[in-house]
Amino acid sequence: MTMALDLRTRYLGLDLAHPFLPGASPLVDDLAVVDRLAAAGAPAIVMHSLFEEQIEGERAALDRGLGAHRDAFAEAQSFFPRPREFALGPAEYLEQIRRIKAKTGLPVIGSLNGTTTAGWLEYAAHIQEAGAAALELNVYHVATDPETPGAAVEQRLLAVVRGVKARVTIPVAVKLSPFYSSVAHLARGLDAAGADGLVLFNRFYQPDLDLDALEAVPRLELSTSSELRLRLRWLAILSGRVRGSLAASGGVHTREDAVKALMAGADAVQVVSALLEGGPERLRDLADGVSAWLEEHEYASLAQLRGSMSLARCPDPAAFERGNYMRVLQSWRA
Repeated sequence: MTMALDLRTRYLGLDLAHPFLPGASPLVDDLAVVDRLAAAGAPAIVMHSLFEEQIEGERAALDRGLGAHRDAFAEAQSFFPRPREFALGPAEYLEQIRRIKAKTGLPVIGSLNGTTTAGWLEYAAHIQEAGAAALELNVYHVATDPETPGAAVEQRLLAVVRGVKARVTIPVAVKLSPFYSSVAHLARGLDAAGADGLVLFNRFYQPDLDLDALEAVPRLELSTSSELRLRLRWLAILSGRVRGSLAASGGVHTREDAVKALMAGADAVQVVSALLEGGPERLRDLADGVSAWLEEHEYASLAQLRGSMSLARCPDPAAFERGNYMRVLQSWRA
């Protein structure tokens, strides 16, 4: 890499040469591609999630549970991928962490998506034992029961974090969605529960409707730079107000996107769609591009830039937010 300026950062207790990480994606399934990520300067590797349903499926509990009611719940069987559809099963997932660590020497950040407290706790320990340097809890839970209050959803998450932190010694990040009634309050609660970092945000993949088949179908769409704005808002709000690290995830495609995320307060920037579109080498381009941007704008280091546009630098964040809201509404001209 041709970086000239000091881009060092600290994320989840890890000292990294620069803040640009390959985020959770299928790229980690292939060691040859992981080698390309390492050659492109990746300072750490983030694994995609291991799902609790995979773990249960490997134990045949899921198959037995679905098979016992095969006729009564035939439609429900199609909701879950078959075990063979996952590139890495639970055992292979843990072995892949070991392989990546041994082959590249880079810190590996595991990722877990659980559905029960027991599932979160058991495999968090296994991921640590496999050699992961940190763990990302990928929270993908949609509260569909109208009887479930928002406070109960948040308390469930806080209990999971406290439980995982009691089980492992490696740093733990929580990958949040933006769909909480008070993201800032939840972030402060997660901070108190021991979370070492927050990843903003999880991209919930919204289903589409097939009008011919009359069924819901998954649609995978890569991010665009327009998605970054939501991340910028909450990075700016939380920067300087939580103890843990902050990572941006979603919408970073250009060096300008990356600079904005860092200005808002990100300690790390996870990149996925840009790498899926342009290959692992885009990571090098991004780091070199940000280094060049800093030089062009006469910054001495990344530390000078980080958080410079956060709301912690604003005397009245609420007024700032409301003022900008009104300005946006008045900005349209036919």
